[in-house]
Amino acid sequence: MSTYTWPQGRPVKIAARANQSPISLTVHETGEGPAVVFCHGFPELAFSWRHQLPAVAAAGFRAIAPDQRGYTDSSAPPAVTDYGLTELCGDMAGLLDTLKIDRAIFVGHDWGGFVAWAMPLLYPERTAGVVGVCTPYMAIPPISVLRAAVNGKDERMYIVWFQEPGRAESVMDSKARLIFDRLMRAPLDPAESAKRMMASGELDMNPFRRIEELKPETTTIVTSEELDTYVHAYEKSGFRGGINWYRNIDRNLREHPEIGVKPLTLPCLMITAEWDGALPPRMAAGMPALCSDLEMHNIERAGHWVQQEFPDEVNRTIVDWLKRRFKKA
Repeated sequence: MSTYTWPQGRPVKIAARANQSPISLTVHETGEGPAVVFCHGFPELAFSWRHQLPAVAAAGFRAIAPDQRGYTDSSAPPAVTDYGLTELCGDMAGLLDTLKIDRAIFVGHDWGGFVAWAMPLLYPERTAGVVGVCTPYMAIPPISVLRAAVNGKDERMYIVWFQEPGRAESVMDSKARLIFDRLMRAPLDPAESAKRMMASGELDMNPFRRIEELKPETTTIVTSEELDTYVHAYEKSGFRGGINWYRNIDRNLREHPEIGVKPLTLPCLMITAEWDGALPPRMAAGMPALCSDLEMHNIERAGHWVQQEFPDEVNRTIVDWLKRRFKKA
């Protein structure tokens, strides 16, 4: 198991871009060399990359992980429309500006993966390469498609259930410890997971509204201290900021229809997790046709939190690719 020294976060001011207001992101960084920016997902933090930053820094890179907008001590603007890919990618470009970095390799997991894959389209001159961890280069389905998958029963699909402002937060904000205790665990066998999602005869993909019903059947993938880090952050900030990213899905599709469709030519690495129930490896099947410079690596028996569950294998894969593609001899 990898060990880590987690760098203290510091506030970094991001200048206003277009119609956006200036914001501040809490940024953790270590090392020197070509910049590698790690974009976390939901419900996560920059802390989710605690195993990767020291490994990438030791390999001769400048490893940077921001708590993105809406999370913990970073700015959390009030409007739902403050959380689209226009704003999120603008934050990453603004971060490079503030840190005086011309170009970076972007590594993204879960929602952070969609930010990372959008960067070469929205800011091609700032993006040297992309690593997707679980999140493939693809277009997110519109809310209407997701709603149809559960026959219009919004409460059965967490992404659809998230759409009404305040609804999910009213359930989740008081249950941070229970949510992270149940989520940060090794995955079930996919066959067993699928059976449980259909236990009532209907598809149910919303663990957040019924978190009390989930039994802690598998081993935890975090220590008690690591769990506390997540819990304390979300008890302080609530879940609103991260959930607002989901409330911009249809807007993102309208404003940036090229994302997940337009071919990419820059160096790309895709890491899939065999037992990821949220973003299974089959979702990456179309990537070779869209990414002309692509390497793919699957981690067996790994779940959605693969960079925390199998940090050594994730680190070896990322570091090997970075050294071959971006490290000067």
